[in-house]
Amino acid sequence: MTQDTFSRRTLLIGGVALFAASPLRVLAQSAAPAIHVMKDPNCGCCSAWIEILEQNGFTVTTEPSLGTLLMRYKLDNGIPQDMVSCHTGRVAGYMIEGHVPAADIRRLLSERPNAVGLAVPGMPYGSPGMGPETQREAYEVFLIHRDGSTEVFSTYPAA
Repeated sequence: MTQDTFSRRTLLIGGVALFAASPLRVLAQSAAPAIHVMKDPNCGCCSAWIEILEQNGFTVTTEPSLGTLLMRYKLDNGIPQDMVSCHTGRVAGYMIEGHVPAADIRRLLSERPNAVGLAVPGMPYGSPGMGPETQREAYEVFLIHRDGSTEVFSTYPAA
């Protein structure tokens, strides 16, 4: 019986080691959505939003941008002026403007609408990176269509 236990244990440890070194593991890690964020390097709420995305499995890279350069980037990439916020991300060809929850980004990537992306205009308190969700003010996430029009993608009531 000791020989059987040793054999099973050896087989189990060998299988775990093989999986840990396998290409499937690398593929699973690279499947995390990658988002590139343009942001003011001094903005704390942008950094808080990025941390939330990373905690939700996104791979995030950032690039500093300020003032008119950042605004030009937003407008050039289809973000209507009334939808702007403090930071702008790009994921899988979609623009993500402001404090959009990770769940909405995942839904966007799952549904793949023919759209520019998502926006949470302004900086609503309690949205991801903007204070505790338990004290959240009501806000909406908008889907930005290619013609510049918008529609409500999801709604978050006040806490």
